[in-house]
Amino acid sequence: MSIINESQLAQYRSRTKTFSADNIVNLNESLSRDRTKPMVFLSHKHDEHTILQDVVEFLKKEGVDVYVDWMDPSMPAYTNAETAHKLKEKIKVSDKFILISTPNAINSKWCNWELGLGDAEKYIENIALLPINKNYESFKGAEYLVIYPFIDFENGTNKYTDGRSITKGYYVKYRLPAGNHKLVSLKEWLRSK
Repeated sequence: MSIINESQLAQYRSRTKTFSADNIVNLNESLSRDRTKPMVFLSHKHDEHTILQDVVEFLKKEGVDVYVDWMDPSMPAYTNAETAHKLKEKIKVSDKFILISTPNAINSKWCNWELGLGDAEKYIENIALLPINKNYESFKGAEYLVIYPFIDFENGTNKYTDGRSITKGYYVKYRLPAGNHKLVSLKEWLRSK
């Protein structure tokens, strides 16, 4: 699995806005939500605010709405059984599920629990990992993650098996036999239902 370096995402960070609830959309069934935009449930480690901000800005530039649980005023102030029930419902009604796969998130019980829910509700077409690391380390001890599609950046130098060049950009990659991948542009994946 390729890993996106934190510095790649930093280019999307807003230099003028502070990260707030205005940056996300509530998944509640309200009339105010623009239903033409896909909704992404972001599973993440709560104390990784900078990475979260970068990913939110990156996804918003792709034309989607983003749900971040701790910025939802309908969520309980402290995690409890009600939190778990609400998270299950939020994952179910979202269009896509993305786990921001940092080493800390992979070691988080809550992120793994959410990934299990995402697996049950969104596997395989509507779930993806966004592997992020500071220095391209591998994720030892989490080999189960290889069953999931993942978001990766292609720099324009690689080729498809038929010899055509892969256009520079972000893709969701699905593993195929013999080490090959099926690639779907991130923008296309985010818009598919």
